[in-house]
Amino acid sequence: MTHVTVGLDNSPESLAAAHWAARDARLRGADLLLVHVEEWPLPVAVAMPTITHDDHRSWADRLLESAAGELRRTHAGLRISTRRVSGRPPAALALEAADAELLVLGSRGLGTVMGALMGSVGLATIGATRTPVVVVRAEGNVGGHDRNKDVVVGVDLHRPADPVLSFAFGEAARRGCALRAVHGWKLPLVVGHSADARAQGAREAAAALGAALLPRRREHPSVEVVERSVMGSAAGVLVDEAADAGLVVVGRHVRHAPLAPHIGHVAHAAMHHCTAPVAVVAHE
Repeated sequence: MTHVTVGLDNSPESLAAAHWAARDARLRGADLLLVHVEEWPLPVAVAMPTITHDDHRSWADRLLESAAGELRRTHAGLRISTRRVSGRPPAALALEAADAELLVLGSRGLGTVMGALMGSVGLATIGATRTPVVVVRAEGNVGGHDRNKDVVVGVDLHRPADPVLSFAFGEAARRGCALRAVHGWKLPLVVGHSADARAQGAREAAAALGAALLPRRREHPSVEVVERSVMGSAAGVLVDEAADAGLVVVGRHVRHAPLAPHIGHVAHAAMHHCTAPVAVVAHE
């Protein structure tokens, strides 16, 4: 049975992510797995000399049981399981998500992925897994499954990423909503910004976007597709276009070198500024 994995801690953001993941699991006909990563010894910022390892394990188990109980009451009929694992959160969550359809995480947005994903740990988690990761903000549009809200996908025509488009079309088809494909383009500095140059650039960008989408449109003829080729920075255009989205889909280029996690500036902008859940899809 397929499943959706969600990273759970004691933050409102992670609980919002769990509710979003439960709705998504039902759409997929999948199970839901709640995972808490037990990091011991505790980080210095939260460590207390009176807390023992057994105390922390008991707390984690109660956290998982409480969340699972709330989700079972709210999402009757959904098969929910829990798992407490030990290790560093990025590696542990990536391992738990390896055979999942999605990994879902909570975020406060505006620059910080919180809870078990505190600070750079959240970015490391996203960078450590090939499984699509959905980041959910508690104060944002956590429904994310409304037929009246589009799935918005950022399309990079310089490095076309088929897994990103495949995921976005699949999500729109599953939700029965429209897919808005967005591409931000700029004129080369040597061309200048004359009216003729802008018109020619707009025609070329629109044609390239249409060509990139055509194979997936043929595979998903029932999905209504809106093509948006807009002059401007890729990140700025995507954030503007996604203001009323139900789900935002962006790509993450996979790096094989042992460098710091590479998320990309467009994915960063989406996670920090979009109120809708943001799906980050890894691709070569």
